[in-house]
Amino acid sequence: MSRIASLPLFHQIAGESVLVLGDGAAAEPKRRLVERAGGIVIDDMARAIDEGVRLAFVAYEDARACEAAAINLRCAGLLVNVVDRPELCDFTTPSILDRDPLLVAIGTGGASAGLAKHVRLRIERVLPESLGLLARALEGVRGALRARLPDGAARRRALDAALAEGGPLDPLDSLSHTRVEAWLASVTEAARAAQAGAESGAGPAGRVVELVLASSDPDELTLRQARLLGEADVLLIDGAVPPAILARARADAARRPWGEAMQADETTGLTLILRYRPGS
Repeated sequence: MSRIASLPLFHQIAGESVLVLGDGAAAEPKRRLVERAGGIVIDDMARAIDEGVRLAFVAYEDARACEAAAINLRCAGLLVNVVDRPELCDFTTPSILDRDPLLVAIGTGGASAGLAKHVRLRIERVLPESLGLLARALEGVRGALRARLPDGAARRRALDAALAEGGPLDPLDSLSHTRVEAWLASVTEAARAAQAGAESGAGPAGRVVELVLASSDPDELTLRQARLLGEADVLLIDGAVPPAILARARADAARRPWGEAMQADETTGLTLILRYRPGS
């Protein structure tokens, strides 16, 4: 497996206390960040430890004070972020692109906050403000979609098709949120047709695509290859496919050696045969 520098998580802190130590320009942004996420800022270390607070930001101007606070807090069981000292951090804070409730967080593990910011600014130009409306609309039909497509894999395939580039719910289309109800109706009709086919003995057919890869560099994947990796339900792996390539696939896709029999629930959806033939 390819390694990542940090485990990206979204931590819900609404109504919870978070310790922020320090004053001035370094500490104030952390206070605002905590409050923006619904947290309650406290600035007393002893109180934080006594009350079982879980997260702490340390922003003292004195380097030694930061080091001492980080050690004491970590020993007390808190996760610690020391501003501008990534070597002392248990976690770092990303640059955030907000399309509530959709959040895009860009981090460099403390290597360069400036780089993360400028990547965010570039992406911000592309993502429409209406993305939040699309997220809310999809949330609103979640129960109905689950009722129409009880099978989780079938729901995911329907969403993948709708959200793909050029699909009815393309995230980069600013009007996609207005089409969610119509899309749900079309899903209902397709589910009925599939059910009728199953009852007549014609089960759903899966799609099989073969990819022959000549390079271990994921940047050399074509747009089609990258899209298929992101959509595949099952990967049949022939040869020593590089971990960097496999990292581009869905995390929950089943992965099997080429030639191994698939399970019954893996015979629908998209199966991708990955053959690694370097230099071909």
